[in-house]
Amino acid sequence: MTPGALLGPVEVGPVAHGGHCVARLPLEGEPEGSGGGRVVFVRHTLPGERVMVRVTDDSHASFWRADAVQVLEASPDRVVPPCPVARPGLCGGCDFQHVDLPAQRRLKTAVVAEQLQRLAGVDWDGEVVGVDTPETADGLHWRTRMRYQVDDDGRAGLRAHRSHEVVPLPDGGCPIASRATPAVTGTRWSPGAELVAVAAADGPALLVDGQVRQGGTEVVEAAAGRRFEVATDGFWQVHPAAAATLMDAVLDGLAPQPGERAFDLYCGVGLFAGALAAAGCRVWGLEAGHGAVLAARRNLEEFGDRVRLRADRVERGLTKLPGRADLVVLDPPRSGAGKQVVAGVLARRPRAVAYVACDPAALARDLATAVRHGYAPTSIRGFDLFPMTQHVECVAVLQPAG
Repeated sequence: MTPGALLGPVEVGPVAHGGHCVARLPLEGEPEGSGGGRVVFVRHTLPGERVMVRVTDDSHASFWRADAVQVLEASPDRVVPPCPVARPGLCGGCDFQHVDLPAQRRLKTAVVAEQLQRLAGVDWDGEVVGVDTPETADGLHWRTRMRYQVDDDGRAGLRAHRSHEVVPLPDGGCPIASRATPAVTGTRWSPGAELVAVAAADGPALLVDGQVRQGGTEVVEAAAGRRFEVATDGFWQVHPAAAATLMDAVLDGLAPQPGERAFDLYCGVGLFAGALAAAGCRVWGLEAGHGAVLAARRNLEEFGDRVRLRADRVERGLTKLPGRADLVVLDPPRSGAGKQVVAGVLARRPRAVAYVACDPAALARDLATAVRHGYAPTSIRGFDLFPMTQHVECVAVLQPAG
């Protein structure tokens, strides 16, 4: 099969992790709908639809990738994408603009449940809930940090799906970008440049190839009445309600008590460390980014030596932390904490662990490790902090089994 080939009609099956649905192409001699055939991961479609697909990748022996380019029988959850470049072959930033917002959350719920059951043996009956503000209630204008690329003609854009090709933004800009981020359309930029546009609590900022065009190299963010200095191109949750939502979920799950020992691993600029310290805990934090740790120390200096922060890889720095902890917050990157870190954390026998995950597969793998070390999830909550995309945030609370 050659990429670009048009195939179908294809009956679309369930949603899968990654922003696509699973379909099967009957092999020669097999009847359609037999349940066999070649697996095809299809974007721009919905479960139950009947579509024509265009193959985009046939390099894998066990599956192909494709885009739905013609809908023959549409799902009742299908809508017209609000962005003109959220189409097959164009911008890869959004996966679900063709899906009604409540249905997006049902799809994400199904993905989280499937990943937890298949990879961790955990049966989850929760749901992914929306976290909306008046400005973001329609699933748009929520992203407060945008990273754009500039094409050969000097136009700002975002990359196509699984590609380095830059798709120019529509005239009105990216519809999921916060209206408070600096506008980057209508200007010709240096070809190949990277633009970082931020809407922070203290105002907008814009970097062009790391150089300040607006604002400064640092911005101030806010959550739960506390201010946090963050590098303009550093990490901070991109949904305006995300930091407070996740902080509340972590505190609800851990119920920290004064005098308890707490670890904040992958601590960033100190969001969770600050919440734990304000609850009276002694906190040790680890973060690989030196700049983030310096910012976290400034952000949390009011707590004095009750908060100790170290710039180190968590895998290495964990061995240098105290041998006992009552509480642990894990907020790893998308790849997850991994077996070594999970085992090292649980060897301290904390009474509770809050795991903040931006990838349900990584969460499920680490939960499976936790179960083998005698811990089980007592609650798992899902939050739709990335509308129009396939991404979802979860907070799992783990406690000793039994």
